[in-house]
Amino acid sequence: MTYISTADKKLFRIVLIEPEIPQNTGNIGRTCVATNCELHLVGKMGFEINDTNLKRAGLDYWVHLKWKQHKTYEDWWNQVENKDRAFFFTTKVKKTFYEIKYQPGDWFVFGKETKGLDPAILQAHPEQALTIPQLGPVRSLNLATAVAIVAYEGIRQIRL
Repeated sequence: MTYISTADKKLFRIVLIEPEIPQNTGNIGRTCVATNCELHLVGKMGFEINDTNLKRAGLDYWVHLKWKQHKTYEDWWNQVENKDRAFFFTTKVKKTFYEIKYQPGDWFVFGKETKGLDPAILQAHPEQALTIPQLGPVRSLNLATAVAIVAYEGIRQIRL
């Protein structure tokens, strides 16, 4: 199987808005390394970036991770070069993440573990709000699981 080369540029950009659980962020960092994605951490976090649990969850891969921290949502949003290529993941819409044709450089945006994305963000971007279908009786997937599902769907779509 052949994939588009992303050696010089990161494939996708994973954005976590106010993540709360260091183990999830560590696991997401590891997934970003495995999928050649950047990680963007936005706003106030529920832990310190040097937290032992974060590093443990990311194992020794954290040193290979390309990541950036943004003080506010606005700080992050102002650097998004193509705002139409930012996708906001939530359980509150019907449009699934399968309905999009992903492109290298896309932004995949996820909210905090306990509340998801701010409703104002979803209202501002209704065409870019997506969900991962869930067939069983759960409110949502674990954040790290959701990020991995979306990243690998993007990779599946981009293969040559």
